[in-house]
Amino acid sequence: NSIWVSTDHDEIEKVAKQFGAQVHRRSPEVSQDSSTSLEAIREFLNHHHEVDIVGNIQATSPCLHPSDLIKVADLIQKEGFDSVFSVVRRHQFRWSEVKKGENKMTEPQNLNPAKRYRRQDWPGELYENGSFYFAKRHLIEKGYLQGGKMAYYEMRAEHSVDIDIDIDWPIAEQRVLSFGYFGKEPLKEVKLLVCSIDGCLTNGRIYVTEDQKEMVSYDYRDIVGINLLKKRKIEVRLISERDCSKTLSAMQLGCVAKVSATNKLQVLEDWQKEIGLSWKEVAYLGNEESDVECLKKAGMSGVPADACAVAQKAAGYICKSNGGCGAVREFAEHIFLLLEKVNSARKQ
Repeated sequence: NSIWVSTDHDEIEKVAKQFGAQVHRRSPEVSQDSSTSLEAIREFLNHHHEVDIVGNIQATSPCLHPSDLIKVADLIQKEGFDSVFSVVRRHQFRWSEVKKGENKMTEPQNLNPAKRYRRQDWPGELYENGSFYFAKRHLIEKGYLQGGKMAYYEMRAEHSVDIDIDIDWPIAEQRVLSFGYFGKEPLKEVKLLVCSIDGCLTNGRIYVTEDQKEMVSYDYRDIVGINLLKKRKIEVRLISERDCSKTLSAMQLGCVAKVSATNKLQVLEDWQKEIGLSWKEVAYLGNEESDVECLKKAGMSGVPADACAVAQKAAGYICKSNGGCGAVREFAEHIFLLLEKVNSARKQ
């Protein structure tokens, strides 16, 4: 019925409200580096007596699927459990730790070395994987996320991805491509990228020489990104509200372009119909208020890091790079990740 963000940070509050969430201002007491999730949850409950059950879903577990959460909610709401938490089955043999300087031998913890199991013959052990903790209000008020009538929910190993340290990040990205949740609709390949020229391909600045000639700057990485897209059979088209024909001619990109476009959405719709694509097959990179409707319409949408607020709100992906500083190449890489996901789904 409502979406809340608990934070003590002004900028996070601003962004949360911009995207339609309500904000609970977290107190300094539960906003320390050493503060726990439980402390923040308890404070929130003190201000929201209408909440009976809390599902604490960890952002560091990106392969969690809605179907798992529905089953867990049923365990609490329909089967009467007070708390449910996620686990994964692991096949790892444990040995006792021998600290440096201790004169003793290690001992097996969960195996008999004389009758060592093959991995496939051993049922393994259950470990918390940190994806979620569901608990009823009365437990949390006592200071517990686990207690009362407890149940675990065993998640599939391929869905048990936990980002704990930096090196986990690239591994998680690849796991998400193969096993992540991308919505109910089947994924489709992107076949057309439409990119706004000013503020995306360029940084939006126009330099004027003494003889009144205009110059713009661009990042060669973005040109490489466009060429890589073409090699993957993805057509790239460019659009601008101003007449920048000379600039495009000088850049020699070989892309279809529409300049002096007073209605970008109409141009995008014309191109989509001309090529015969569904909206799921169209990607759009924009940065201004005039791009908002195009960003909403396209199946995949992105903006540079320095795009205006309304464009950021409409986009599905916000680049780390600014316009004219690698944003096109970065968005191209984002498209390639989707293509890998599509290919993985086809293989499955």
